[in-house]
Amino acid sequence: MTDPLSQPMPPGRIAGIDYGRRRIGVAICDAERIICSPLCIHVTTGDRDIDTAFFRRLVTEEQPVGFVVGLPVHADGTDSAMSVEVERFGAWLGRITGLPIAFHDERYSSREAAGLLAGIGMTRGRKKERTDAVAAQVVLQSWLESQARTGRPEALDG
Repeated sequence: MTDPLSQPMPPGRIAGIDYGRRRIGVAICDAERIICSPLCIHVTTGDRDIDTAFFRRLVTEEQPVGFVVGLPVHADGTDSAMSVEVERFGAWLGRITGLPIAFHDERYSSREAAGLLAGIGMTRGRKKERTDAVAAQVVLQSWLESQARTGRPEALDG
């Protein structure tokens, strides 16, 4: 999915984001963009100063060159009610970090994440918490694969 709101990514690590009103899942890939891993969950408080501090600290510690934000769309590919909110979040994230933002279709990412976590011996509550970070990993991995398939230079220069 080529999104007109998405920006090109320079070579280096990318952070994946699974946005939610209460929890934001974060994943990260290596500089070569081969391996994606769930990183953490940020519990939102409604206080933009706390959220800003979290993402600026994330940029300092993990050194991503950009963010891929999962865009919630309907099964037929049309925008969902949440799409506009996620696009606003992405624009805000780009402003406060100064990094490029790419949006990527996140259809079924939470379901895939839940499947990946099935049967690994975690409590139901712990799985639910971890699902957001794994969903961010799924979105990021899918974006990287789509970049490689289309031959986009930002996937190949890494």
